[in-house]
Amino acid sequence: MGHIPLEKDVLKRWLKAGVVDTGRLFPTEAGTPQGGIISPVLANMTLDGLERLLKGSSPRRAKVNFVRYADDFIVTGVSREILEAKVIPLVEAFLSTRGLRLSPEKTRIVQIKDGFDFLGWQARKYSERLLVRPSKKNGQAFYRKIADTLKELRAATQAEVIQALNPIIRGWGAYHRNQNAKRTFAQLDHRIFWALWRWAKRRHPRKGRRWIREKYFRKGKSRTWVFALGTEVLARLSDIKIVSHVKITAEANPFDQEWETYYEERLKGSMIATLTGKRKLMWLWTQQEGICPQCGQKVTRATGWNVHHVVYKAYGGTDKMSNLRMLHPNCHRQLHSQERAAAA
Repeated sequence: MGHIPLEKDVLKRWLKAGVVDTGRLFPTEAGTPQGGIISPVLANMTLDGLERLLKGSSPRRAKVNFVRYADDFIVTGVSREILEAKVIPLVEAFLSTRGLRLSPEKTRIVQIKDGFDFLGWQARKYSERLLVRPSKKNGQAFYRKIADTLKELRAATQAEVIQALNPIIRGWGAYHRNQNAKRTFAQLDHRIFWALWRWAKRRHPRKGRRWIREKYFRKGKSRTWVFALGTEVLARLSDIKIVSHVKITAEANPFDQEWETYYEERLKGSMIATLTGKRKLMWLWTQQEGICPQCGQKVTRATGWNVHHVVYKAYGGTDKMSNLRMLHPNCHRQLHSQERAAAA
């Protein structure tokens, strides 16, 4: 199945068509809620075609590039003149046919050397090097959440504090680990440490520095101040490994069977890159007793391996372990060839 953009009137009719559940039709009487799970899909459908328009209307030397996430997007160009005279009018005309307009508050033209924020990151060029870091605003919001949580947990135990903070720290760190975040991670770790110290001091205003340290902190393998109690250890941003993001090919379509092997290769790479992913691979290998289900031979480091979706993602399959198999690379190619031939 190829990629077929929805025309504006088709999309409008689809949104007004209602919903059928258990044989009953429920008319659509209101729009989708702000922030609803369907909103990013609708935004992508609505903006589909803008990138082709911009690329097709600009010479290569103009360096016009388009990056978007749902309804937020960036357009780059070699000069302010090209963006003002060429790009903005094209974007405004494209949006107007869809009943939309650019937000004056959010639309800005900036030099890359001055930097700009996008999706919680700041992109800025220093000399000849482009760095993408967690934005200052996003880092401050994260720290405020940590500080507010500690304030709410003034009477909580150390274990409760660790359990409450770990998901916040790990979640924020996982979001930013694909960027140049090492310096920001270290700075925020330092601020979190002093926030924890103040939390401990408030609990024991009459105790000295040494007593507080011995009660709440211990020496780790590479650090002397680890906020821990028994097996409960506070997560640390600096312990999160920075892993560069591998850009998805623009033409790749997860709903097109032709791209199935491409997404399986990406899944394999992401699993190798993380400890959790490596554990999943080992679980798969163990479940299969080290045997490739396609040929019945051993899967080893020498033979290599690929991850295969039993039910293709194009047909609604997921990355859950129950839907994955570990195959030899050649067996994997043969299986896909056979399934494509059968479907033809």
